[in-house]
Formats: sequence, structure tokens, C-alpha cells
Amino acid sequence: MGLRNADFAGSWYPGGKSDCRRTIEDYVKACLPCPGDIKESVGGIVPHAGWYYSGLIACNVIKCLDRVDKPDTCIIFGRHLHPGGNNYIMKEGGWDTPLGELKIDADLAKRLAGEFPFKAETADRYEHDNTIELQLPFIKYFFPDTRIVPVGLPPKAETLSIAARCAGIAKELGRSVIVLGSTDLTHYGYNYGFTPKGTGHDALDWVKNVNDRRVVDLMVKMDEKGVIEEALRNCNACCSGAAGAAIAAAKELGAVKGAKITYYTSHDIRPDSSFVGYVGIVFGK
Repeated sequence: MGLRNADFAGSWYPGGKSDCRRTIEDYVKACLPCPGDIKESVGGIVPHAGWYYSGLIACNVIKCLDRVDKPDTCIIFGRHLHPGGNNYIMKEGGWDTPLGELKIDADLAKRLAGEFPFKAETADRYEHDNTIELQLPFIKYFFPDTRIVPVGLPPKAETLSIAARCAGIAKELGRSVIVLGSTDLTHYGYNYGFTPKGTGHDALDWVKNVNDRRVVDLMVKMDEKGVIEEALRNCNACCSGAAGAAIAAAKELGAVKGAKITYYTSHDIRPDSSFVGYVGIVFGK
């Protein structure tokens, strides 16, 4: 069945075991408190830039999913896809991380792929994808024995029923499950060909307080359809299919509310005329 490489280790995040663990431990010390009004977290939204920019947010969200009863499986929705794109899944094998292998929950993945059309990737045949891989060392750190189901779903209505069914199958199999949706927000500036408000302070303010806020508010409200529609209309989430899927799956698992942990942009880490927004959100009961 094979082991998928950690392609971005050593560049987008630390590649050595000790360096990776030490970086995560530093993030844990810097994490903000988990939302007090959510008593049982079942999922969240995480960013996927290099850890230098957004690793702290991703770590913070996944730490807040670290329950007393460790999850059997983590379903991770990601991929940069357009509305006409394929569905993607790994059905078996494992995915390497600097902290060790994460095995695929083959029973769950094969059940899902048997009900919906998917392009199945293997350890040897796959497209490089940072959106899911960058979450895996955090998952391995907090949940060393969990299995994963990596899924790519495009931004369209059918995605939401597939995601809900994925969570439904997990329940039928008796799995304790958490879900993650991986997306960054507005990609602004000449580097991204998106400059509706020019450059400078006014552009940064618009991204933070108008464009990103619109989609973040919909995520917190757990409006999965609205998130996809908003992102397609205003280019404020690069993987809105993944975000919508995580919301739909979290609802199937009993989540009734969302809470934002933190938001910032790459400009806050390293000022530049081109920048990206990041948010961390937790869903639960």
C-alpha cells in the first residue's frame, strides 16, 4: 500500500523529527485559549501557508480538538480546486510526517469512495498538495494513534452532501472523529493578480475588515453553502470547498456553533504589498 512522502518537510515546515517537535511545542506555549463557550470540539478551519506564517494558527485549532477521548480518525478536507474539479481521496496506505506515519482509515475511505466518484491517489501516484500535508505533523503530535482520511472536494453544492456522508459513515463504523477544513483567505496583491483596492494601508484594511471578514463570519455561523458562494464571488477563500465540507461534516457530528480563535495576515508577520489572510475556527457543541 505504501507510504506517501512528506513533500513539504524541510521547506514549508521543519523536516527533522526533533526540530518539528520543538517547533510545535513552541507553538503550544504561544497558543491562545480555546473557545470557552464550546464544550466539545469536533472540527475546525485551519490555514495552510508555510508554518512561519500560519503554523501557530493551525496548531492552535488542532490543539483545541485534543479531547480526553482521542479520536480514532481525522477527516481532512483540502485541495485547491475549481467548481468543475474532481473529488480526490487516498483510500489506503499511509502518509509520512517527520514525527512518524499516519495510516489511512481504509474502511472509511473505501466506503466513501464506493458511494461517490473520486480520483483515488496512492503513495506513488498523487499531486503534491500543501493544504493537507501541513496539518499532518500537528495531527501526529496531538493524536499519535489516529488514522486519517485525506479528501479533496471542489467548491460546489455536491461537496456538502459528500462531506456530511463521510461523517455519517464514520458514525456507522463507530468511529470517534474530528474534521478539519484547510483554506487560506484573500490572496491580495500583484503577486496574485488581485488588487481591487490598489495598494497600501487602504488595501490591507479592506482585506482584513471587509473581504476576509465576510467569509469568516459565514464560517463562524456554520453557513457552509454561504461560504462557498461568498468565496466564489469575492475571492476570499482559496479552498472554500474544503471549508464548506468541514462545516457540513461537523454539523453531521453534532456541532451547533463555531468560534474564531484568531485571524491575521502574512503582512502582520512580514509586511509586503502582496499578502494572504489566515483564520483559525473551531466547531463544536
